Amino acid sequence: MWNQDSPVWSHWKDRFGLIPSISLPRGAITLPLLTILTKYRVDCIAYSPDGNRIVSGSRDKSVLVWDAKTGKQVRELQGHTDRVSSVAFSPDGNRIVSGSYDHSVRVWDAKTGEQLRELQGHTDVVRSVVFSPDGNRIVSGSWDKSVRGWDAQTGEQVRELQGHTGGVSSVAFSPDGDRIVSGSEDKSVRVWDAKTGEQLRELQGHTGDVNSVVFSPDGHRIVSGSDDRSVRVWDAQTGEQVRELQGHTNWVRSVAFSPDGNRIISGSYDKSVRVWDPKTCEQVRELQGHTGWVSSVAFSPDGDRIISGSDDKSVRVWDAMTGELVRELQGHTESVSSVAFSPDGNRIVSGSYDHSVQMWDAKTGQLLRELQGHTGGVTSVAFSPDGNRIVSGSEDKSVRVWDAQTGEQLREQQRHTNVVRSVVFSPNGNRIVSGSDDKSVRVWDAQTGEQVKELQGHTHRVMSVAFSPDGNRILSGSGDKSVWVWPGDAKTGEQVRELQGHTDWVTSVAFTPDGNRIVSGSDDKSVRVWDAETGEQVKELQGHTHRVRSVAFSSDGNRIVSGSYDHSVRVWDAQTGEQLRELQGHTDVVRSVVFSPDGNRIVSGSDDHSVRVWDAEMGEQVKELQGHTHRVRSVAISRNRIISGSFDNSVRVWDNPTLDAPWVMDIDGWILSGAERLVWVPSTICNVLLRPHNTLIISRNGSATISFAECKLGTLWHECYTP
Repeated sequence: MWNQDSPVWSHWKDRFGLIPSISLPRGAITLPLLTILTKYRVDCIAYSPDGNRIVSGSRDKSVLVWDAKTGKQVRELQGHTDRVSSVAFSPDGNRIVSGSYDHSVRVWDAKTGEQLRELQGHTDVVRSVVFSPDGNRIVSGSWDKSVRGWDAQTGEQVRELQGHTGGVSSVAFSPDGDRIVSGSEDKSVRVWDAKTGEQLRELQGHTGDVNSVVFSPDGHRIVSGSDDRSVRVWDAQTGEQVRELQGHTNWVRSVAFSPDGNRIISGSYDKSVRVWDPKTCEQVRELQGHTGWVSSVAFSPDGDRIISGSDDKSVRVWDAMTGELVRELQGHTESVSSVAFSPDGNRIVSGSYDHSVQMWDAKTGQLLRELQGHTGGVTSVAFSPDGNRIVSGSEDKSVRVWDAQTGEQLREQQRHTNVVRSVVFSPNGNRIVSGSDDKSVRVWDAQTGEQVKELQGHTHRVMSVAFSPDGNRILSGSGDKSVWVWPGDAKTGEQVRELQGHTDWVTSVAFTPDGNRIVSGSDDKSVRVWDAETGEQVKELQGHTHRVRSVAFSSDGNRIVSGSYDHSVRVWDAQTGEQLRELQGHTDVVRSVVFSPDGNRIVSGSDDHSVRVWDAEMGEQVKELQGHTHRVRSVAISRNRIISGSFDNSVRVWDNPTLDAPWVMDIDGWILSGAERLVWVPSTICNVLLRPHNTLIISRNGSATISFAECKLGTLWHECYTP
């Protein structure tokens, strides 16, 4: 008969729905300060190097990233088709690697959650993955009994280490990256030369499966945890066993050194986390609170906190000195198999049996309408020139047209065979152009929804499209690093010009209002300005520290705005290339930026789920529009409304905060206060007159004076008006 505390008994209780009794912990034990509850079992967890984030892996196939202070979930990475068993950050925090029961190793962009690469080669469950200290290599251990080395950039398999006679459960690099340690079901711990793949040493002593191995921070010792209920410390040079730590009453599933090497923690199927002094072999503390097996443990980079992941579906954060629970993280729908912090500590990534990899933030305007219909994330939105219609593109491969007033879907265009990345109306509103991951640019009749033309030529996904102001040319930017100019009438579909210069994906393109210049933003971190007639590069704007995702001209063509993966919005002088202003506030990737028609406001959409409105002159944030529950991928602005498209599958319409002031200008050039006409401004000079430094406006139809008695700084000069 099985003991009721055994893993086998717990497995069958869960399988057949038996409800175990839960009793309070007894004795001199401490309870957690924070607990993160998930919907399924948590198998693995880890801290980011700065300790601000936690990642957890679960049996719900997901990896979740959490804010270590607040317990808030930041992001979820989806793609695995079976349990996620292990996750880790690259040393620079820009990538995440995950291993799964689906036999694959996957590499993700830690900022966007996009899958960068899938490494195939293992023929059984991948139990452990890790980056090398320099981030150039990945090592994975599998139940196919092999340890494999991969090139982290190309995804190619570099080496296969053979020798274990049982499944490999854990792998780790030495701090200098020269050695690899592996633990196996064959009860052995093996040390390998990371460059040659030669086995340097085999450590024997465990009498059960070895589930977890890790080097000490100085590389002189190795600690291992086993099904024999022991934690053992080894001399990494000689292979001799230095210490055996006894106390657990069930399998030890995870072990870790503190950053200073003076403490060891272990997590066990006996539901406890234990802290040990490796010099004296004494148990320093027992952390109690989990009601299921503890599958993974880790120290924060500063050694002040401990995290643990459990079969009870929770991730718990503990104070390493007092043993008190700091926080509990909630989110997974299945067991979490692996977690890790990013090096900067701002994110946590977790892998789970819910088939997903999820990322979390470790730190942590009135909605008018929500347009529902897309079955995938909304990647791009745009207004028609008259503001009466909205067009949206989506991951569901469709282009949809909506009534901007009622929110009713007017039309759905289905011809693309992959994600639609960018959509825009022609200047006269009669046509729509769309760019897609299927490498095509398509032109549609905006009234009938019929496809007019398909433009072929790009060799990679089309990331951005735009019409010239006269509608006679179409612009497209692609992952093939090029910008193409096409005839706008789309009768021939022949390419007019190809602009070359970017060294990475071109993610955003736009014409100047006069059509004489083109601006492009790229993953090479640059913004480039081109002569639209000759195709020559006129200017290169440098300043962003990460990929540029969106660019736009102001209505007078004198300024350029750009949004980037570095979380910033930057304003540039279009003539000189000088950076005029950096707008800070977003806490994640800025996906979309646009000037208001009068050039006084900038609107930005971000992966932090927010839409923000900025004063273009002062650089101050005017408004934050909250409501989206996922990344905001695209924003657009009309005179009185703002629209945004998000990965929460919705298009939202907002009141334009630029109209909070008492003055507005109508389409004929009249400045109105309520319904009263104050001043008429000719359209040819309105952009010149409507400046903060102007104190008097006079026309043949009237005049208005600005008083400085109660002066408003910035572009809100109209609030100083006195009749």
